[in-house]
Amino acid sequence: MSGSRSAKDFFRPLAVGAPTPLTEIPARPSRAIHFFDPSNPKMAAKVPDMVGTVDVLLGNLEDAIKADNKVAARDGLVKIAQETDFGPTQLWTRVNALDSPWVLDDLTTLVPQIGDKLDVVMVPKVQGAEDIHYVDRLLAQLEARAGLQKPVLVHAILETARGVANVEEICGASPRMQGVSLGPADLAADRRMKTTRVGGGHPGYLVREDPPSENGVANIEASRATYQQDLWHYTIARMVDACAMHGIYPYYGPFGDIADVVACEDQFRNAYLLGCVGAWSLHPKQVTIANRVFSPSVADVAHARRVVAAMGDGTGAVMLDGKMEDDASLKQCLVMVELAEQLAAIDPELKKQYDEVEA
Repeated sequence: MSGSRSAKDFFRPLAVGAPTPLTEIPARPSRAIHFFDPSNPKMAAKVPDMVGTVDVLLGNLEDAIKADNKVAARDGLVKIAQETDFGPTQLWTRVNALDSPWVLDDLTTLVPQIGDKLDVVMVPKVQGAEDIHYVDRLLAQLEARAGLQKPVLVHAILETARGVANVEEICGASPRMQGVSLGPADLAADRRMKTTRVGGGHPGYLVREDPPSENGVANIEASRATYQQDLWHYTIARMVDACAMHGIYPYYGPFGDIADVVACEDQFRNAYLLGCVGAWSLHPKQVTIANRVFSPSVADVAHARRVVAAMGDGTGAVMLDGKMEDDASLKQCLVMVELAEQLAAIDPELKKQYDEVEA
């Protein structure tokens, strides 16, 4: 990649005294990234009770926080982080955009005061590797000053056409990169897409059944079935490839119609099947959906375990239930089994379901 660091320098700290960068991003369960407004006292009061019920709690400092509340949200996040034991739940934040007047104070406040509790900094509207390089160096300097022992990781949001065009170099820009989320609303605006929905499909984006033929003549006046298509398929697939290439994690972002839990579940499942590991949650009911969708089903785990057991050393091929399973099948099944084990370690109810299958 043009302008990239030498491979031998890539995992060296960018500031004297900063923690050594990770060579592998931990595969911590993050099915739901639940957003909360740290400046909202009612929302802040609920945070301790959500620990253990959601994989990631994210203190939001950017969009949806009014300009007058930016400082209160930042200070509120510091207070919440200092007073809360997050246990198995990760603490993330979404800082303000890099061209905003608030982002520098976000980083210079949060890293020294709660950097030991902050797992990931989500950076909005990332355009290219240069944005990640800026945050990377600044975090290293702040970590060194604060004496932190582990690096704060970085997560990019794809919300511009340029960001999507540069997604591969964004994913490889720093060893801090934890993952990438699709930001459909801002991306739709930047692309001039003709939808005002936050995620999900659109009834106008469809394919139509061919007209029936009568005596060899197409009857174009006849009623024909239509099927709504997924506006985000291309972008999610490209993001998944870029993340997989660099050993980091892809996520679906927000689904705006909180009342439509059916469409939300469909969108989350599409992302899960394509390779995403989680999605954003804007309401507790979406946490429930994400936890269900991004956890492998009991049937899938049972099948995966059968394939792993039948394949032995992983070479050759076997027949199971009339279907051929080979080394490629094994690799897919190992992904499923590994994810089930990670989730069982933090989710007692899932552990019980998966253990019953094994028994």
